[in-house]
Amino acid sequence: MWAGRLLLLGLALGLWEALPRLGWVDDELLPPFSAVLETLFELLRRPAIRGDLATTAMELTAAILISVPTGIFLGILLAENQRLARVCEPLVFFLFSVPKSIFLPLFILTMGIGFWQKVAFGCFSTILIVLMSATAAIRSVRGEHVLVARSYGATRAQITRHVYLPSMLPVLLEALRLAVIFATTAVVLAEMYASRTGIGQQIASWGEGFMMRQLFAGVLLISTTAILINEAIRWIETRCSHWRN
Repeated sequence: MWAGRLLLLGLALGLWEALPRLGWVDDELLPPFSAVLETLFELLRRPAIRGDLATTAMELTAAILISVPTGIFLGILLAENQRLARVCEPLVFFLFSVPKSIFLPLFILTMGIGFWQKVAFGCFSTILIVLMSATAAIRSVRGEHVLVARSYGATRAQITRHVYLPSMLPVLLEALRLAVIFATTAVVLAEMYASRTGIGQQIASWGEGFMMRQLFAGVLLISTTAILINEAIRWIETRCSHWRN
């Protein structure tokens, strides 16, 4: 599997390098991969860029640390209370189906363009996927497991900890992978739209200035980081796959 992935990646990068080198694509629009990689290393040596990366990382981390536990809690609440679920689920599905970017101006108007505005928009874009995954995971738990726990006098907290969470873990790890993608997209978009700091603001500035090497270097950096985080969570998910049984 890994050999196939590496082969596909090598072909894609080779094509990226070859197209501008052979003159099939204007190198002003698509710089060669080697030139973009060189630019990326040069950018990473700049203290200002490292500061922007740290800002984006802190915003992303805060958004995930807030949205994931909150989404799990709300998902358990909806799964446990059918009346509440019937009232709230239509709104949840509506908000999930609407592009979150249309709400970004509201966050800017109410919270400004500071750190917590990016965190809030990241949470808003992420929490619904975690909530829906947690609700589906709770409803997939075998009823007899819960019944046995209750027959032994387990409290709701004990049932959540010893029955729900072990059964939910594989699904929640998959939701966490999606949460990282959603949160990264939201935070970077918020930085690109209106911000004084962050790698998203730098990418928007490079795009406006037609600085294509820097633009592709920024996109490559964000994409690589997101892929590495995603694969790390996937590895943890495979280690916990036996809990599905």
